[in-house]
Amino acid sequence: MKRPSRPPVLEPRPSPRRRALSEEERELWDLVAKHVKPLRKYRAAKAHAAPRTEASPATEVTRPSPPPRPVTAAPAPRAAKPSIPPLAPLGKRERTKLSRGRSEIEARLDLHGMTQMRAHRALAGFLHRAHQDGLTFVLVITGKGRSGGESGVLRRQVPEWLSLPEFRAFVVGFEEAAIGHGGEGALYVRIRRARG
Repeated sequence: MKRPSRPPVLEPRPSPRRRALSEEERELWDLVAKHVKPLRKYRAAKAHAAPRTEASPATEVTRPSPPPRPVTAAPAPRAAKPSIPPLAPLGKRERTKLSRGRSEIEARLDLHGMTQMRAHRALAGFLHRAHQDGLTFVLVITGKGRSGGESGVLRRQVPEWLSLPEFRAFVVGFEEAAIGHGGEGALYVRIRRARG
């Protein structure tokens, strides 16, 4: 019966000794080292390194300095996009004037019975026309939604749409309307003035 052979045991190889630099090589190295600037991250490491001793000249040659990284130009600054102005709530005075009829609601949009897609398109067109016509206050009627405590989809969605960047060019701010104008089912919307 044949016994299984054992794998041979490998002994570690002795590390090759590095030779010391000759006087000519040393002078050449010093000349090159004078004209090379270390990278920033290596300067700090060099400052904290132990002082150099003359007893080990071979240690300087063991690791060649890394090649310099190519310098890339900083990206050109982009043209600044016009910032989207933040929404501002209607002031208490303005809201009171609207609710009491002292400030005129210049246009109304009723979204009752519309799908979300149709309502979104209707709202975008309405606000664009109001902005172009120089109107100040408009009323957007969303409806209160179904009975039974559940609010309607448009009642939830329209305030979110009015906060979107696409509408911010037309809308300064909005708030829930007074009871006489629909209460929870309607919004006062202040239109941004057209520049020109």
